[in-house]
Amino acid sequence: MKRDTGQNRDVTSQWRLQTQLVRGGTMRSEIGETSESLFMTSGYAYDCAEDAEARFEGEQDGYTYSRLRNPTCAMFEDKMALIEGAEAARSTATGMAAMTSAMLSIVKAGDHVVSSKTLFGSCRVFIETILAKFGVEATLVDGDDNEAWKNAFRPNTTAVFLESPANPTLDVVDIKFVCDVAHENGALVVVDNVFATPLLQKPMQMGADIVIYSSTKHIDGQGRCLGGCILTSDEIMEEQILPYIRHTGPNMSPFNAWVMLKGMETMDLRIEKMCSNAEKVAHALTDLNVFTSVNYPTLDSFRQRELAMKQMSLGGSVVTMFVPEGRAQAFKFLNALEITDISNNIGDAKSLMTHPASTTHKSVEESSRLEMGITDSMLRLSVGLEHADDLIEDFERAAKIAGL
Repeated sequence: MKRDTGQNRDVTSQWRLQTQLVRGGTMRSEIGETSESLFMTSGYAYDCAEDAEARFEGEQDGYTYSRLRNPTCAMFEDKMALIEGAEAARSTATGMAAMTSAMLSIVKAGDHVVSSKTLFGSCRVFIETILAKFGVEATLVDGDDNEAWKNAFRPNTTAVFLESPANPTLDVVDIKFVCDVAHENGALVVVDNVFATPLLQKPMQMGADIVIYSSTKHIDGQGRCLGGCILTSDEIMEEQILPYIRHTGPNMSPFNAWVMLKGMETMDLRIEKMCSNAEKVAHALTDLNVFTSVNYPTLDSFRQRELAMKQMSLGGSVVTMFVPEGRAQAFKFLNALEITDISNNIGDAKSLMTHPASTTHKSVEESSRLEMGITDSMLRLSVGLEHADDLIEDFERAAKIAGL
């Protein structure tokens, strides 16, 4: 296996984003294939016993076992590190595997974690409930309250976790501020950057130590398979994350890595169009004047617009809205849709809408949902690649049927 001509970090880091997405991380075999190869193998053969020993000692380049690394996964990881601007990356089976692996790598019993309150349902359960089973305490704060962040730290705080924009409310955290405070207190910062994607926001440039993704979302972008990714420095990867991954095995499959590689080739085109569509849809939904509120980072009415646009280059693909009369009306609106699918995924080429209180955040206690602003009236829309006018007409028709 050899790297494609020019595939060294000094060269590829100078390429523009679109070139990195198409060609970054590529390795070619002696066959000279143009598409990345799919290496569906669990293990690797050695020319001699001494080579096997040398590889396990780290004295010889090469692969030993696909739980530790696989060539197809390595290409995906190298490309992710390149576009994120990270030194190191490791792929995982799901986005939640990325989140839990990152957190469990850097905390231990007796430690304390600070997190924003508004999180994806499973992330909230992990921070609030599962970590407690391992003797790790957590303090949850309002993500937009900088004083609350400052006051939450304790002598034993070792990690911070946040989403920005948050799922599903789109709440924005001042990432640089939180990173500065965390580092003053000796804590590492983990940022879930799924909603913004590595194309719209670079948390590591604002001080984040670890960035995680569900590559199931915009990175695949076509609803085909699951995956996740952890990005960080060489030091944190080698000393803290890899020992956990090596011995627990939350790895991505080579096939899924290959699908992600194919998705990344068109990622820039898709995300730019999704953001354009989402902004048009957000304005149209606002102009309908039938929803209690419509939230999207570029809207003048978005209360954190200035911070969102300081941190992000575009508004993203997710819009949230609130119907006036609760769950029954939200369901009636969903059931009237003809183009947009009722689905709890995001970042798909197809537009998807869900009712967070009964799906993505159903596992969260009702009191916690309400604390996050997730009421029975909320709907979350992931805008896809359809023509924006078709989507808007569909929403206008569904609103009338739902009695909005």
